[in-house]
Amino acid sequence: MRILIIGQTSLHWGRMEFGNIGNYYIIEPFVRELHRVFPNAEIRTTLQMSDDFCNKEKIVRLPLNLYYSWDDDGYLNYSINELGTAIVISSTNEKPLLTPYIKEVLKSDLVIDFSGDIWGDNADLVGDNRFIIGLIKNRIPQLLGKKTAMLAGSPGPFKKHNNKFTYEVFNHFDLVTNREPISTVYLKENEFDIANVKDLACPAFLFEPESEDNMRYIFDENCMNNYKPKVGFIICGWNLLTGPYDKWPVQDYELDVYVKAIEYLTNELKTNVFLMSHSNGFELPPNFKVTQGRDYPYAKRLYEILEKIGGIDMSQVSLLKGIYNPRETKAIIGKFDMLISGRVHAAVAALSQNIPTVIIDYGHEPKAHKLKGFAKVAEVDEYLVNPSTGSELIDKIHNCWCNRQQIKKHLISRIPIVKKMARQNFELLKKMG
Repeated sequence: MRILIIGQTSLHWGRMEFGNIGNYYIIEPFVRELHRVFPNAEIRTTLQMSDDFCNKEKIVRLPLNLYYSWDDDGYLNYSINELGTAIVISSTNEKPLLTPYIKEVLKSDLVIDFSGDIWGDNADLVGDNRFIIGLIKNRIPQLLGKKTAMLAGSPGPFKKHNNKFTYEVFNHFDLVTNREPISTVYLKENEFDIANVKDLACPAFLFEPESEDNMRYIFDENCMNNYKPKVGFIICGWNLLTGPYDKWPVQDYELDVYVKAIEYLTNELKTNVFLMSHSNGFELPPNFKVTQGRDYPYAKRLYEILEKIGGIDMSQVSLLKGIYNPRETKAIIGKFDMLISGRVHAAVAALSQNIPTVIIDYGHEPKAHKLKGFAKVAEVDEYLVNPSTGSELIDKIHNCWCNRQQIKKHLISRIPIVKKMARQNFELLKKMG
């Protein structure tokens, strides 16, 4: 069997692997679950993973321009011509000049779209005509009689792309699994056919942290092996009230709601707070190295503001300055008694380890319904907070902290169910016939 993975997560080399840590939480179990369900399958993909990843996880990386190109102004027309070729083949069984992508599709038994939360209007934030080109790449294998699935996504919104072609492509998927139920609500409201849609959970719930033994030095270095109550604190540019998501520098007042939350944690709840990043950056080969990511400046700025204003014991606040890989990052999160997170997959890292978590929603457009959906999957909806209201954030922190034992007990019961739902994304593929 031959499986082709495409989708809007087909980004520049390294982005899925060495950038946003949550991306890696997803892609590793995604590939491993496919191998579990189809042990003899050859897996090929337009996702630009490293040679090390491809060798370790037994996949073949294809050229990115089979799916999309930022360098070619005529790529939309090229893709439209590909669609025309697929229509000719499906109508006449004649095979005119075949593009590399069509050749790849014809050799595949199953084509999986893995687009996460950018199958919809938000795709066009990635590149010009990005969504329409992705739709074409979806439609081609459908026309060529291949089984197609869109797996573990959060599709939408569709205000810009509410058109006949979007519906045609979506309705011809043999299987669509959403990693949270809110996407299905939006699909239904937009009159998509949801007969083949299943509400499941994100594969990131299956990602494993680094072992305690291998983390001993990092824990000791950051004073995380003591018995003092520990709260992790993660924010990103999406949690500001105005964009863009990579806005920098920021004014002190823009972080005021988070400063007050940390003051409450240290002064009132008497916890230690660990400010940390949930993203990395990287320099490209030949001088490849992983660097601090987009989240780190916000964590560092929060620490500096707290130092400047006084009024709290700074021995209770730590800034984690290390650059940690995804497995190490999840292990660090697993040491906390509670997490406050503006990154949804940092929240997943905590919830999947039974850590009570307050989830901070996006503060500006384009907003994402996935945070609400993920909270619903874990049945912790009441701990999702709008960042525009500082008092609400403190109330949620207070409630989460005071109820942390009950929340942990709930998660111990709920998370095995969520993990089973995550595995079902892949088990359903075998039932497509």
